[in-house]
Amino acid sequence: MGAIRIAVAAAGRWAAEGAILLVRGYRALASPLMGRHCRFAPSCSQYAVEALRTHGLLRGLGLAAWRVLRCNPLGRSGYDPVPPRKA
Repeated sequence: MGAIRIAVAAAGRWAAEGAILLVRGYRALASPLMGRHCRFAPSCSQYAVEALRTHGLLRGLGLAAWRVLRCNPLGRSGYDPVPPRKA
């Protein structure tokens, strides 16, 4: 069982790194065309990278999606860090 657990954990890390590459591609290609509109610090794309690294693929994507939904003219703004990982 230990080997299976290690393999699943490694696959999850690889999937999260793949998602991080997609975010970096967005930052390099699409973000410059759209201009700076993020109301939070760190920016939504940086938040996504940090969330994916801290929490893994599923929780990281959920946190990033919730952050993007909150980043609008009717929402609040300011410093909004990624929550720490629970033990």
